[in-house]
Amino acid sequence: MGVKRIFLINAFRVEKSFWTSPLLSQERIDEFLSLGLEQAKDTTMPEVQLRPLFKPFAEDELPAIIKDSLALVAHPAAQHPCPSLLNQAVTVTIGPEGGFIPYEIEKLISHGFKPVSLGQRILRVETVVPALLSKLF
Repeated sequence: MGVKRIFLINAFRVEKSFWTSPLLSQERIDEFLSLGLEQAKDTTMPEVQLRPLFKPFAEDELPAIIKDSLALVAHPAAQHPCPSLLNQAVTVTIGPEGGFIPYEIEKLISHGFKPVSLGQRILRVETVVPALLSKLF
């Protein structure tokens, strides 16, 4: 879908067993990405990085990651609708199934993220990713 980098971050509501899953091995990640690239007829493999600690990632890495891009956090309680048909670099943050907790939302906002909503419904991660990307681009 044209995504260059993916960071999997351990937010508060991420199921703790997620981080011990064999699906997070580099071999399995590469396998899933290769299948997606084949289906999309694409050749550029996105970079996937795991970040098991939210706060150090948000404080130490996010400022450089979002530099020169529009930083958005998908959040169902956001007041602003998600923008559409953008023609610029965008960094999108999507929470876990239970959503980000208020501390995490506040931390993201303090680093320049704008909360946006796709509507009142709570969507599963595998649903929100393509919905959000298709709306943005």
